[in-house]
Amino acid sequence: MNTSRTLELTPVGEACCTPSAQPALSVEEAADRAVVFKALADPNRLRLLSIVKNAPGGEACVCDLTEPLDLGQSTVSHHLKIMVDAGLLHREKRGTWAYYSLVNGALDGVKDLLDGL
Repeated sequence: MNTSRTLELTPVGEACCTPSAQPALSVEEAADRAVVFKALADPNRLRLLSIVKNAPGGEACVCDLTEPLDLGQSTVSHHLKIMVDAGLLHREKRGTWAYYSLVNGALDGVKDLLDGL
């Protein structure tokens, strides 16, 4: 059995393949999208997003989010801040408590980010 392969070299100055018809994401576009994907890449954040999305009235107090995840309030607040910064959650301060709700269209926006690749 002959397992040798022939290596074909591309002459200098010639492309090795035909470029894609679709332009690649710019560095800035990729960085912006990565913020959202990083925010979603943590299991605790996905659980928090699910709890907030399915909470009565579509919002949840940070005081109600620590027990379901068995995490401290500072850790939960950190995760929530990441999702607020990524544009997934909205934060509203009421007295000493913060309430979180899903940003309108945020999940559709994530789908659009994937469709735009």
